[in-house]
Amino acid sequence: MNLVNAAKPFVIVFTGLLVLGGCDSGPSTEGNTMPLEQPASAVYQNDSWQLRRHAEFNEIARRGDVDLVFLGDSITQQWEDSGREVWDQYYSTRKAANFGISGDQTQHVLWRIEHGNFDGIHPKAIVVLIGDNNALAGESAQEIADGVMAVVKKLRDKVPESKILLLAIFPSGEQPTYPPRKRAVAANAIFRNITDGKMILYLDIGDVFTNLDGSISKAIMPDFDHLSPTGYGLWAEAIEPVVKDLMGEK
Repeated sequence: MNLVNAAKPFVIVFTGLLVLGGCDSGPSTEGNTMPLEQPASAVYQNDSWQLRRHAEFNEIARRGDVDLVFLGDSITQQWEDSGREVWDQYYSTRKAANFGISGDQTQHVLWRIEHGNFDGIHPKAIVVLIGDNNALAGESAQEIADGVMAVVKKLRDKVPESKILLLAIFPSGEQPTYPPRKRAVAANAIFRNITDGKMILYLDIGDVFTNLDGSISKAIMPDFDHLSPTGYGLWAEAIEPVVKDLMGEK
């Protein structure tokens, strides 16, 4: 396990808050320019299952009474599939909502935040895992990081009372030389600096999914990207102390 400055099973980094000037409409870099003002059809195909899922999230938000939100892409969405048993064990009694949509990039999540996913709810904690699909799409580390930081800034604007647990993008590809993984690792090193140690925490648990040589086992990620039930157990166990703290649980 690759540790930074501490012998812990994961890495939490507390640094100064990064000022994100000019990110209100999303990142300004060439590869990540989808403005929030775009109509839904520019983000998802009309009448797509993604739009229907987005509408379901908005309904959950309108009903309220949500204390914990997981926000992200397919890795988050699959808490409902491969991760169901672990979800039930850790989150079913904690007023938790899964706001993951398969295929989402940072641009999609920005649009969803602006279009209702958090209208009516004030979660105690939001677990953010996004950027994998940006890395797979070939965006640069800076572009990926800009998008992730824009998501965090948008959440802070939308639900300023909610504490954010920003996760490093999980490793992907069987070997650490896999180009999208290398871009994701570089992006993590940039956006980790957004943490303020109070409302925004950064946590890198990537090492719990890899072997000592950095390779990934199919027992953890069958396709070297999405988690197995065992992988979801590792995820939940790794973040549990931080989630408890953010939610004010003893």
